Amino acid sequence: MSNKNSGSELKTPTHLAVTMDGNGRWAKLRGMARTAGHKAGTQALRKLVEYCISYEIKYLTIFSFSSENWSRPKDEVNFILRLMRHYVISDLEKLNKNNVKIKVIGERDTLDKTILELIENAETVTKNNTGLELIIAFNYGGRGEIASAFKKIAQNIQNGDVSINDIDEDMISNSLYLPNIPDPDLILRTSGEIRFSNFLLWQSAYSELMFIDDLWPDFNEKTFIKVLQ
Repeated sequence: MSNKNSGSELKTPTHLAVTMDGNGRWAKLRGMARTAGHKAGTQALRKLVEYCISYEIKYLTIFSFSSENWSRPKDEVNFILRLMRHYVISDLEKLNKNNVKIKVIGERDTLDKTILELIENAETVTKNNTGLELIIAFNYGGRGEIASAFKKIAQNIQNGDVSINDIDEDMISNSLYLPNIPDPDLILRTSGEIRFSNFLLWQSAYSELMFIDDLWPDFNEKTFIKVLQ
């Protein structure tokens, strides 16, 4: 844990994970299309990254697109994907200048080539940065990540590199998407929903959990500080 002064001394988590929930409800309350909520949510994400840099949080994991989100209406999915492309393209230079390292976790084998190239480029451009590590969970599911880890272990057993008796918690942890990232100290979910929704299931075993009523587009620094307190 590291400390940052802002009126009073705060203990900031080393690793903060966030489920950014409530874009659709935010838009509905205002009589707007769901796409307007997603757009406003992107602005809130930009602010969150700035807060994490300012308050010296080392790792930020955001749940940007679940593997289950493909079942949403096609127009909405396409808008979210376009918004993601726009965010990465427009913000990559700024993130790089701010020493942010980008990593993306999730299933990549089924992704469109243009999305995959976008992800790989963002990771390559920022790979040597040493500041905030921004971990984007895209096409991600916690159960899928654990299943992927067991496939790796099974392949190693089949290859004769390890035996069944070698399997332990450390081996499973080291077979996840990002084995060298510490587990989240704090997992935050906005919008009042109290559930994991298949996010970081293995890594959250000892995480503090916080659920707040604020819809994601309304997230601001005042709320951020309250969360840390």
